[in-house]
Amino acid sequence: MEYDLLGWPPDGPKLRLDYKRFSYAGKFVMTNTGKAVARDDDTIVAAVAFNEDRTDADTLWLRYVTVDRERRGEGIGPKLLGHVRDRAVERGYDRLRIAVNNPFAYEALYRTGFAYTGEQTGIAELLLEYPTAGIEDARARYQAGLEQFRERDLSDEEGQFLESRRDSEPPEPES
Repeated sequence: MEYDLLGWPPDGPKLRLDYKRFSYAGKFVMTNTGKAVARDDDTIVAAVAFNEDRTDADTLWLRYVTVDRERRGEGIGPKLLGHVRDRAVERGYDRLRIAVNNPFAYEALYRTGFAYTGEQTGIAELLLEYPTAGIEDARARYQAGLEQFRERDLSDEEGQFLESRRDSEPPEPES
């Protein structure tokens, strides 16, 4: 697997993804966001788009993360996010943020070293942040985010996933 950062905002490249294989495919043609991809044998299997916060130049927002539907659950998303996280820190960003709308993305971000801030956006997404130095009681915070998802109308797969995480510790960040 190869992880590659294609460009930084505001001069990010256009990336055309097959909407049948990737969620948010249309969001990757915007050129005002940076892009990074994961490739397997020169085939893109995951992508992330990101941009600088409009009011805080030290904060980078991860906007859209997508993994090929056939490759989900293989750990590609967290590894790609870790790659972007490390490049952003090297570039001088003090904080990375992302808003997620499903428990699978929530878990993937935890595996990348992000943590739930306790905040939600106006469109019912949970806000996660890296680094997590100011977040106390990691287990309680992790479970609080999962509880937010439990209160929603879920698919059977999401419900089973959440039940499997009940009363558990947050996942250890992968390197």
